[in-house]
Amino acid sequence: MARRARSMSESGYMHIVVRGIGKQILFEDRQDFKHFLNRLERFCLETEVKICAYCLMDNHVHLLVHGESSSTILLMKKMGVSYSEYYNKKYDRVGHLFQNRYLSEKIESEKYFLAVFRYILQNPERAKICKSSEYRWSSYSLYNDPPEFIDLSLIKLMLGDYEHYREFVACESDEQCLDYVKAKHDDEWAKEELKKCLSISSGTVLQKYCRIDRDNALSRLKERGLSIRQIERLTGINRSTIQRAK
Repeated sequence: MARRARSMSESGYMHIVVRGIGKQILFEDRQDFKHFLNRLERFCLETEVKICAYCLMDNHVHLLVHGESSSTILLMKKMGVSYSEYYNKKYDRVGHLFQNRYLSEKIESEKYFLAVFRYILQNPERAKICKSSEYRWSSYSLYNDPPEFIDLSLIKLMLGDYEHYREFVACESDEQCLDYVKAKHDDEWAKEELKKCLSISSGTVLQKYCRIDRDNALSRLKERGLSIRQIERLTGINRSTIQRAK
């Protein structure tokens, strides 16, 4: 029977899970973890797929990726072939290393993106290994200084600074986390952040700024954690202009 074609995300965001066949251990030592991450970085740069979050456990891997569907498929093919060859040669084994095809889920909403992001980073804690912040083989510690193949732009728009990020990941349940983000990032919060950040009483003032000053102000608001939709509502500036501001 022919394999059913994968259902890919229109947003480009996907939650991918790779498991060892028959619960096969994928990482025996630190070098194995490092090799997998080195290959992941290399192939992400080659395929232009970005990683938003990752967690490498002993016998499975979680990835939150963003990219074109064909590029994501190519990335996972490269990873499967490359790491299997490395592992089988190192440990003198033959046969399949991974369980069937990788599992994938579409992510089409901000709410689900947040739930998946946190779930991935919480894996070590759920498995009672250690606190999420202490686990070496996840992307938790990269929030303030991500390498080129890691894209944290969306999560930073949602969560803001590191302290908000730390509190979000530390929440006890997905429901609490989503409530936390909503409470921290409603429009009333956004209005106060705009006033504190730019020292102005109304966002519509930005419409009178010259282009350079306007774009600088918009960039600062995005770094502060305001969403593009919030900035659009508060300033009356169109979304494409806000998105381009750097």
